[in-house]
Amino acid sequence: MAHFGNYDDFCKDFSWSIAEKELEFDKNRPFNIGWHCSDRICNMGNGSKKALIWEGLGGKKKEYTYNDLRDRSNVIGTFLRSLGVQPEDRVCLFMDKIPELYIGFLGILKIGAIAQPLFSAFGDESLFVRLDNAGTSAIITQRKHVAKVRKIVDRLPNLKHIIIVDHDGKKSIKENEIAFNMDEAPIVSDFHVHPTTADSPSVLHYTSGTTGLPKGVKHVHYSLISQYLTTKWVLDLHDDDIYWCTADPGWVTGTSYGIIGPFSMGVTQCVMDVGFSADAWYNFIQNQHVTVWYSAPTAIRSLMKAGEETVKKYDLSSLRHLASVGEPLNAEAVIWSEKAYGKAFHDTYWQTETGSIMISNFPGMTIKPGSMGKPFPGITAGIVDVKTHEQITEPGRAGLIAFRPGWPAMMREYWKNPSAYESKFVKGWYLPGDRSSIDKDGYFWFIGRDDDVINTGGHLVGPFEIESALLEHPAVAESAVVGKPDPVNMEVVKAFVTVKPGFEPGQDLELQIMNFIRKKLSPLAMPQEIEFIDSLPKTRSGKIMRRILHAREWGEEIGDTSTLEDDE
Repeated sequence: MAHFGNYDDFCKDFSWSIAEKELEFDKNRPFNIGWHCSDRICNMGNGSKKALIWEGLGGKKKEYTYNDLRDRSNVIGTFLRSLGVQPEDRVCLFMDKIPELYIGFLGILKIGAIAQPLFSAFGDESLFVRLDNAGTSAIITQRKHVAKVRKIVDRLPNLKHIIIVDHDGKKSIKENEIAFNMDEAPIVSDFHVHPTTADSPSVLHYTSGTTGLPKGVKHVHYSLISQYLTTKWVLDLHDDDIYWCTADPGWVTGTSYGIIGPFSMGVTQCVMDVGFSADAWYNFIQNQHVTVWYSAPTAIRSLMKAGEETVKKYDLSSLRHLASVGEPLNAEAVIWSEKAYGKAFHDTYWQTETGSIMISNFPGMTIKPGSMGKPFPGITAGIVDVKTHEQITEPGRAGLIAFRPGWPAMMREYWKNPSAYESKFVKGWYLPGDRSSIDKDGYFWFIGRDDDVINTGGHLVGPFEIESALLEHPAVAESAVVGKPDPVNMEVVKAFVTVKPGFEPGQDLELQIMNFIRKKLSPLAMPQEIEFIDSLPKTRSGKIMRRILHAREWGEEIGDTSTLEDDE
């Protein structure tokens, strides 16, 4: 059960000042997430408590206390300052889920710089687009990923420093590259944390849209207020919990609830930097005695495929609370988890732009399998008409999810894209771009995206970026990308391609193009299927009509085709 009673009790007389008081927030004093997630916990007398338990390939293990978290983040902050990194400079974290990623994130924030976490699976072109847009001045990476950086560094005049955390500095180190070992560097106990304020920028996450390049979502240090309280109330973390968030910090869940939330509460969290398998995951839960587990529906569906017999091989009795995020959690998965683990997964809904959980199945609340739950206390949520944007009050009628702006973790801008930011706010509502309905009991039920963005395994993939990359392949004349139904990932990328003269459509070309995208962008962006067609459906003005291709894949009504160029 949650800390203070049931859901309705939480909502009565709610104020964000609850979190402000617990975090000793004062608008007239500096406020820094990095300090709150390390130094503050030490000052409270919990410096010797385990903060991070890390397990990597080949059984490698490392552990860090909150004293270590404080000192090592100071080491990274000191090192970055010595390179000339200034407050509000963007520093990219481009690593696997290794300790340097988690501790480096805090070190960047402590010097007032902006942390820019990116998936290590990104190819060089995806990396370039995001570093170029952000004007990133430094990148922290590993030897295994630095080749991607080297490919693009000449096109990035702002990128002055390439820091490699596992390089001995002896050979094949190139210009602008610096070897750095966090664990061997001298301890820095006396460190001046930059006096950031509530409104100082903290994190720049990139998210994909329907059109244009990925957008940089800027958050500020005040986001800690709602990240802390949602961690405490929705994820129900207690002092003695062992917490596991499976998300990569390249994704907002991995920062808001894989770094900021648990560390700001002084909780012990564990991280596994090993590929997915049911046995590996269950073994990790068993060995680490995980009590609270925050994961994604894609992983849950993969665990369902492994079956209950696999579950029975392990002692998972330590588990106390389960939650999921990233995409709709289907009813079958909720029912199965209750049967397999004796505990139901609690679905949560939010996105990169909201910064923290907005709708959830609160601990202690009756779960309706398949429902997203109810709004977090202090969040005003509703459903508005798709065309008029007027609020819908009758139960069951579908429309767009809408939130009243003003919660602490709300994004403050799209980086260098004010028009895109302003377009998200209509008639006093923030519109996340998803469709839903509300039942008579106030539970929200997800329906789908209101645009062409593809949600594959909880990660949003923009069709524009993939289509642009496809056109760079010498065989591709035109391309259109849509989501295709998938039993595990919810949807995967499917590309429709017309080929240039002299190229022969077929399996060999399909594999060539798939690998081209995988290397250039990422495995997530790689089409799982390519269909070669003679022509793409277009409007008379020449715009490709993705919705027709999408409707065919999903078995939906195609709808109005009066604007099609070949429509009679």
